[in-house]
Amino acid sequence: MPTVLYSPASPYSAKVRMAAAYAGIPLEARMVDTNANPAELLENNPLGKIPVLITDDGAIFDSRAITQYLNRISGDALFPSNPEERTAAERLEALADGICDCLLAHVYERRTRPEEKVHQPWLDRQWEKAARALDQLASSTPDLPKKVTAGHLALRATLAYLDLRFPGKWEQGRTELKGWATRFDEKFPELLPYLPHG
Repeated sequence: MPTVLYSPASPYSAKVRMAAAYAGIPLEARMVDTNANPAELLENNPLGKIPVLITDDGAIFDSRAITQYLNRISGDALFPSNPEERTAAERLEALADGICDCLLAHVYERRTRPEEKVHQPWLDRQWEKAARALDQLASSTPDLPKKVTAGHLALRATLAYLDLRFPGKWEQGRTELKGWATRFDEKFPELLPYLPHG
């Protein structure tokens, strides 16, 4: 059985674990602390980043490479075969992951620097990027079809990460996205345990 190295708060880890569960692919989940540079993580990803999927054929990273792999071994359970629909799913996944990139830069700037060395213009720049993307999603909220894609899973993980790290700071004017997340959870309650938490 493949093993995924993950952190419970990581939106990328959440997306991958949700994708595997949705596609019906059993994984052994092993929580790791990236700050401790555990040997198992570094041996499988020299970048020391999560998630990492360890398979019989070797390690796979980053999260988008993992969702593509899971899609292949599941017979296209995570991406449509239609080229235009597939591109739309990949674009949504990239947008959601890009928001998370900005949010994590924001979190790490505050977490790793002394308060007097936090660079507020950098934080503002990252938040502006995330806010633009969220506004675009709010104005054109994706459909929630019977069969969702890795893009939908990535978006749900992103919104959960926002609730975890930025509660009360992102929701105003974006009620469509909050409603979308609620509908997603009602439709896929079995995926709730994989959402970012901690």
